[in-house]
Amino acid sequence: MSTARLTQQDMTESEQRELKTLLDRARIAEGRPLTNSETNHVKKEYIDKLMAERELAAKKARQLKKQKALKPDTSATWSWSANTHNRGKR
Repeated sequence: MSTARLTQQDMTESEQRELKTLLDRARIAEGRPLTNSETNHVKKEYIDKLMAERELAAKKARQLKKQKALKPDTSATWSWSANTHNRGKR
């Protein structure tokens, strides 16, 4: 199950600022304006990193939710009220 690629509109403001900072640093390192290819390469690397972080956070959240899930009581052998319909069979 692959998620859709993250776009700049989907990023938070702080993430967008970080991307602009990375682009500025790359431009300064080159000493000239970046080409479209170079700009896209920097953006792609940053978006890949963000998507990996978000997937990791989502995975941890799923594990935590699974751990907190209600587990059936194994000590009870038979619970009459749990195994009958409230309004009776139809």
